[in-house]
Amino acid sequence: MKAIIPLAGAGTKLRPHTYTQPKALIPLAGKTVLSIIVDQLRDAGINEFIFIVGYLGEKIQDYVKANYPTITAHFVYQNDRQGIGHAVRLASNIVANDEILIVLGDTICDYDVSAVINSNTSMIGVRKVDDPRSFGVAEIDCDANITHLVEKPHIPKSNMALVGIYKIKETEMLFQCLDVNIKQGIKTHGEYSITDALDCMIKNGAHVNAFKVDSWFDCGKRESLLESNATLLKKFGAKAELRPEYENTVLIQPVSIGKGCTIKNSIVGPNATIGDDTTIDFSIVKNSIIGSFSNLFDIVLDDSLIGSDTTIRGETRSLNIGDNTDIDLG
Repeated sequence: MKAIIPLAGAGTKLRPHTYTQPKALIPLAGKTVLSIIVDQLRDAGINEFIFIVGYLGEKIQDYVKANYPTITAHFVYQNDRQGIGHAVRLASNIVANDEILIVLGDTICDYDVSAVINSNTSMIGVRKVDDPRSFGVAEIDCDANITHLVEKPHIPKSNMALVGIYKIKETEMLFQCLDVNIKQGIKTHGEYSITDALDCMIKNGAHVNAFKVDSWFDCGKRESLLESNATLLKKFGAKAELRPEYENTVLIQPVSIGKGCTIKNSIVGPNATIGDDTTIDFSIVKNSIIGSFSNLFDIVLDDSLIGSDTTIRGETRSLNIGDNTDIDLG
């Protein structure tokens, strides 16, 4: 079993952060989006990964090599971003005829990974949503068989959204369907969709079951990323210790604080993730994600996403600031 993780998207909804940092490497609950995904799959026994990279792809490579030296890692560049279907097609030579698990690079879910990868059929993760028009949608019969898939339908016939997890047994059929769609220029919303290829498999006789994920954490936008951070801090049991070097400081759990941080005269938490080597003085930080090597002085931050190597001074704000920024609000 090989895992394919498409990571080539530009992450436009998280700008300005994704101008300098891949979305998958944004800190989340003391980890990164990518590390949560890789750890989950590795714990289930998968040790060979194909990372589809493009925008800022060298940062992904450096991160994987530094943090996961024991896995077998392949890096495939998608220089011309034409959709998830196109991205997966680029991995066909590495996959050969092995079974694959495709997990989108911003998809964090609670589910039984081992049960999915050991299933006798292809499997697609789904979750009920209020408005499925922004998602791939699965039509499912009473036996959990998927009968039809459609990408972002204007009039959905189901409210079961695809969460971005696909276990494929019939890999040869998947790549044949992708080849046909790409050669014939069959696009949905301007892209070669993995949803269209999977629906092609079903029409050609593939047996595909749906499985429901317990939780689905949205990492695509600032507001939902902060909500996911709060939930995952509780899930991982994150609890930073109050150390002597945190002079005159109160920590309100859950909090994750990186290595080498200097914190004094401050209140941190709840639901705060602080990156490595960050300095916080005379400040209050809650419900926020702060990047590494940042400096906060005399500031109150709530519901904020702050990039790495950033300096902020003065007043109360809800901020969304990218890397390498120096702001004086005094």
